[in-house]
Order: sequence, then C-alpha cells, then structure tokens
Amino acid sequence: MSAARSPAVLVLIFCCAEALSMAGFALVPSLLPQFAEQWALSATEAGWLGGIFFLGYLLAVPLLVGLTDRVDARSIHLASAALTGLALAGFAAGAHGYALALAWWWLAGLGLAGTYMPGLKALTDRLPIARQSRGTAFYTATFGVGAGASYLWIELARALLPWRWLFAAAAVCAALSVALIWLGVAPLGSPGKNGVPRGRWRSVLGDRRTLAYCGGYFGHNWELFGFRAWLVAYVSWTHARSPDALTALPGLIAAAATFLAVPASILGNEGAQRWGRRRWLCSVMPLSAALALAVGLSADLSRALLVPLLLVYAASMNLDSAALTAGLLTETPHEKRGTALALYSSVGFIGALIGPVAFGLALDLFGRSLTAGWAAGFVSLACGVSFGRWAIGRSDRRPALGRV
Repeated sequence: MSAARSPAVLVLIFCCAEALSMAGFALVPSLLPQFAEQWALSATEAGWLGGIFFLGYLLAVPLLVGLTDRVDARSIHLASAALTGLALAGFAAGAHGYALALAWWWLAGLGLAGTYMPGLKALTDRLPIARQSRGTAFYTATFGVGAGASYLWIELARALLPWRWLFAAAAVCAALSVALIWLGVAPLGSPGKNGVPRGRWRSVLGDRRTLAYCGGYFGHNWELFGFRAWLVAYVSWTHARSPDALTALPGLIAAAATFLAVPASILGNEGAQRWGRRRWLCSVMPLSAALALAVGLSADLSRALLVPLLLVYAASMNLDSAALTAGLLTETPHEKRGTALALYSSVGFIGALIGPVAFGLALDLFGRSLTAGWAAGFVSLACGVSFGRWAIGRSDRRPALGRV
C-alpha cells in the first residue's frame, strides 16, 4: 500500500468501495412485491421489512461513527464491510421466513452504519481542507451510484437467478470492497483520546447549526428512502393497472431514478456554495415536497408523462443531500467531526426508518390497490421533506448556514 495517495485517487478508491459495499442495497426493495406475496405480508409489514435495514443503521451509527474521533475510521469501515457481506450471505442461506428476513436485513443495515459515514470520515481525514467539500459531494453522490447500480443489476439478474443467489452475489461484492480498502488505503495513526474534548457530545448537541442539519437530514432521508423502498412496488402497481412498455421493467426505472441522485447531489452542493447553503436548502426542499404531491395525484396520467415526472421528482429530492452533509462537515471542528456525524447519521436514519413504514401504513389505511392509497403514500413523503425544511428554517439566521 502506498502511504501517499493523491486526493483524486483517494476519492476514487473510497467511491468504488462504497459502490461495491452497496451492491445488495436494493435487494429487499426490488424483491418486496415477491416477498410480500411469498410470506403473505400486509403493506405495513412490508414497510417494516424495507425499513428494518435503517433500524440496524441507526442503532449502530452513534457508536461506530463517534468512535472515528478516537480510532482510524478505515478500520471501522473494513470490519463493517465484512459484516455486510456476512449479513447478505446469511440472508441468502437462512432467510426462510419473515422473522429471519427481518433479522438478517437488520444486520445488513448495521454494516452500512460502519461503512457509509465512517468511509466519509476516513476519506476527509486524508484530504486537504480545500478538497474536503467537493470530495464529500462526490462520495455522498456515490451513494446514489451504488444504489442505482444495485437496482440495475438486480433487475437484469433476477429473471435468471433465484433470489438467494442474488444475495450471495452481493455478499461477494462486499468482500471485494474490503479488499479494495485494505490494499488501496494506508492506515493512519489513531487520533487518541487527548484530541477529543470530554464534553464533545454536549457541545455538539448544543450547536443549533448542527441540529438544523440533523433535522434537514431526517426529512431528506424520510422522503428518499420511503421513495426508494416503494418505487418498484409503485411502478409494478401502475403497470398492473395499465400495462405499458415504459413500466414493464420497474427495476430499470428505479435504477434510473437512483442514478439521477449523482448529478443532482453534486450540482446541489455547487448551488449551495454559489447561492448560500441555507437559501438553497430552503428553496429545493419545498420543490421536492410539491413534486411528491404531484406524483401522488398523477397515477392516472399516461405512462409517457408519469415516468418522466417520477424521474424529475427523484432528481429533486437529492438537490439537498450533499449540501446538508458538506455543510455539517465544513462547519464542524475536526476534533468533533466524528461525533457530529454520529448524531447527524442517527437522526437522519431515524427518518430513513420512518419513511418506508409511514408509506406502508398509508397504503393500508387508504387502500393498497387504490389510487388513494398510493397518493397517501406520496403525501407521507412530502410530509417528511417538509419537516426537514422546517428544521432548516428554525435554525438561527446567522451566516453559519450561509456560504461555505
């Protein structure tokens, strides 16, 4: 391993490792209609299967991300990517019913807790300060690449392979992620306890700027992961009502929608730097909420209009992603950055847990086979991002949420 990688090479290595570790990310959302039928699940139960992944994430992330203030985040990333592979292999071999599927998918979410934000911390710890904002934007945008690639390969492979083999293939990709970081990134010395103030949690919790970003991320993840959990099921439902070539392969639509997160997230961060972070966030989050309502009311549109509207909505909900995360990182002192990321991730992925469950509950309340049920589901997404906008708006009006 080389101890001195250029910033561009480091960003490339971490982005590739992130995408590999996320190969199984879309397995449950893509196969949710099949699992719901196979295990006779209600929409709420199906929502829990989609959301339990993020319960594992949020239970582990305070410990794992907070620990990056004390140890090199690379080691946490390596162990967690290995855990992701184990969980996916366990799902392939041992998920013989709803309860076991919940347990293995929860464990996979725990693995994500130790790869996503710790990977970001490991990357930014190795980048010059001037490169950290854009490095963060590319890394967080790669989450969309990994998720989109996951939807894509699953859609193409599931007609050829049993679902258990799909989970096994994703486990192999997680192992490749471990190898890439192990061989491509040299370890750093431990930050040590002396570099972290005893009151770091109190300090972070008392910072209104940090809390504003946490609230914004909560709303962003509620909307984003609620949408991704139910997108394949929604497109499948619209296709069953009115078959059309555009909706015949729902996984491809989900992949396209997820890939759009990459340019949207990067452009969102550039827009925030150009026009001011707070102004940008307070503009794009209401736009996303309005598009969620528009999609919810558009189930009867021709597919030539509905599919582009879905894709525009998918892009809009990512205009705030990198702007939120880069803002938190650049405004937090280095010695408290891991703690701030731990809080940010925990609060944000509570939203990721709530989003799929709230959508499923809305379907059960208003009719899983009815237009009203799906419209209510999209209203729940609009409620999530609207909360995020409210949280940003409640922050103090000092320049802290302005230009970065």
